[in-house]
Amino acid sequence: MTRVIIDCDPGHDDAIALVLAHRYAQVLGISTVSGNAPLSETTANALMVTALLDVDTPVHAGAARPLVGEPRHAQVVHGASGLDGVERIEHRRTVESLNAIEFLLDAPDKDVWIVAIGPLTNLALALERDPSWVRRIAGISIMGGSATVGNTTRVAEFNIFADPEAAARVFGAGAELRMCGLNLTHQLRTTDAIVSRLQSVGTARARFAAQVFDYLHLRMEDLIGEREAALHDPCAVLAVTHPELIEMEPRAVDVELEGTLTRGMTVVDQRSSRRQDPANASVAYRIDAHRAMDLVLECMA
Repeated sequence: MTRVIIDCDPGHDDAIALVLAHRYAQVLGISTVSGNAPLSETTANALMVTALLDVDTPVHAGAARPLVGEPRHAQVVHGASGLDGVERIEHRRTVESLNAIEFLLDAPDKDVWIVAIGPLTNLALALERDPSWVRRIAGISIMGGSATVGNTTRVAEFNIFADPEAAARVFGAGAELRMCGLNLTHQLRTTDAIVSRLQSVGTARARFAAQVFDYLHLRMEDLIGEREAALHDPCAVLAVTHPELIEMEPRAVDVELEGTLTRGMTVVDQRSSRRQDPANASVAYRIDAHRAMDLVLECMA
């Protein structure tokens, strides 16, 4: 099985990504970061998911704020806890350490993928300590950015917008990168029919997933008038566990830091001719959404 470290900010779709990763990969550890909710909440949520799965995956708490500016959170979607609407699981688990950066630097091996599904602050801090770190891992699979429109701003996706300086450092580090942006992740969507299927399964993780999806549907209904939700973060897991499901193209990607309207935008070179900038990432464009959702449902059984 593919060996991975999950760097995350759970988050409803992060929680589903953690379930997916523990089914289809060997998860060496989880590092948490401020993002969808403050660090204390994202770390608590990661620990709760390990309790749900009854696994002893170590959880390491990381950065509580971005490299520049104040923390940004996505409570409008995920609530104050990051996992609002989900029945909390009582447990006695605690973090392995408060130093996710050291864990990231110590753990890697040539076959280990970092699956980064939150703001990229922890990875940027690891690179600050050791720029050669990216040459000692297999690569980084990112849920972040977009080759089209944004969600936090017109052009910026939340994970990148929450710490664009960190993202710029990661995209410029020379790592093997796979980028699953909004242009891809919106192709993998949940529905009320999927919630009904999960409710009929009867397992604890299926009930958990049904609560996650139902809450997201309620939020999306309020925000955009549709009872569907994109499963963003699981795409970055599938990009390393089931890459055959995702079509990617090599592209040059930079992160805009200065633009009044474009700060946090992932600027993807999509010119079909006269392209001169060297590619630094494999950008995902299409996913076999039917098979991908089957995998999500299979791991809930």
